[in-house]
Amino acid sequence: MRKGEATRAAILDRATDLARSAGVEGLSIGRLATEMSLSKSGLFAHFGSKEALQVAVVEHAREQFVARVVAPGLKAPRGEPRLRALFDRWMAWGAEPGGCIFMALSAELDDRPGPARDALASALRDLMDVLATTTRVAIDEKHFRPDVDPQQVAFEIYGIMAASHAAARLVSDPKAGARTRRAFDALLIRSR
Repeated sequence: MRKGEATRAAILDRATDLARSAGVEGLSIGRLATEMSLSKSGLFAHFGSKEALQVAVVEHAREQFVARVVAPGLKAPRGEPRLRALFDRWMAWGAEPGGCIFMALSAELDDRPGPARDALASALRDLMDVLATTTRVAIDEKHFRPDVDPQQVAFEIYGIMAASHAAARLVSDPKAGARTRRAFDALLIRSR
């Protein structure tokens, strides 16, 4: 990796961490430059605009999620075990400081048209597709009933994770993790 690529990757790592709590609108080129010991113009040269930085942060978060949640989860045995592995890894991702960046950004960007929202929507559509495809495989493997709607299962898993994020991060429910697992287990039981 060349120096410029390494610097850009380090900037994106820090910006993604900041966006977990401040959102992409809260990203400040000045603050980020100071934290990275770069000049504003030096940081700006890597992205060209705040909007491009925001899109890059969403894409970087997506790459991290795929590397840490999706790719390892897809190595689990086909069907229900794979769906559970994806869920467990997503739970671990959401338990990190700042929580699941996709949940935080969903609330921030849902009514704000633009490239950052488009990048987030694309990432979430891909996630829902992975969950639905994994559910279809669980049906094929006879782990789930043939009449189970894979898109509905994906929708409900996303809903469980959204509720988990709110319960853990906003309400500080000490039982959020246990409630999340019970909701997921109930979904699997209904699908069998």
